[in-house]
Amino acid sequence: MDDKTNQVGNIEGLLEIMARLRDPDGGCPWDVEQTFATIVPHTIEEAYEVADAIENNDMESLKDELGDLLFQVVFYAQMAKEAGDFDFHDLVDAISGKMVRRHPHVFADAVYENSDERLHAWEESKRLERAEKEATNDADSESALDGVINALPALSRANKLQKRAARVGFDWDSVVPVVGKVREELEEVEAEIQSGNRKRQEDELGDLLFCCVNLARKLDIDPETALRGGNSKFERRFRRMEALLAADGLGFNDMPVDDVLDKYWTQAKREEC
Repeated sequence: MDDKTNQVGNIEGLLEIMARLRDPDGGCPWDVEQTFATIVPHTIEEAYEVADAIENNDMESLKDELGDLLFQVVFYAQMAKEAGDFDFHDLVDAISGKMVRRHPHVFADAVYENSDERLHAWEESKRLERAEKEATNDADSESALDGVINALPALSRANKLQKRAARVGFDWDSVVPVVGKVREELEEVEAEIQSGNRKRQEDELGDLLFCCVNLARKLDIDPETALRGGNSKFERRFRRMEALLAADGLGFNDMPVDDVLDKYWTQAKREEC
């Protein structure tokens, strides 16, 4: 290893590795041709791989995946540096300053009586930062929904939109009317199924999913986490059902699906109890 990579193991070494990969003269052709837009899908994938490692309690994989995610940040910073916008150190300075501002109870003399007060102060700090940014950008008006980005997964964005609306008082008083609203939206989906109007079916299904997110919020359950759990449960039971069928020398096409559900799916569920 030459003197250009002798800092491997610290952040400066990683930044140098990234710079060399992006060097048009002797760097990696793939890395050189990337843009901010082309890297985004990789960043999203790496973030989900971090989440997967945490869910599996796999610390060795988590170390690797966090490294991959860090490399995504370094990649963006290098491209921004090349464009003359900012570099990695500017990024670190910005997030350090933000964390100090948002934790006056740690870095200053603010005192909060409970976690609700602390959360309110955190959100107020974020609101003021958004307002300052909007003023800089000559924004025409301020909305409680400003800053909820479109690129979030739909469930997460629905949850954030609802939380923002709730902060200004647009919310149900309890979970009971939300359950009623879910039932109402389900009935509307059923009505559109009968109508055969696909566009209306999509609209009403979207309303139903949005209401389900609202129900999760009122129960203080993260909808993304709940759905990931549902996905894992289905996968686990489905794989067990496949094994049970194979043990009996059967496949899905060897019997009606109702029989498969009644016998093998039910058994797979029962084994988890």
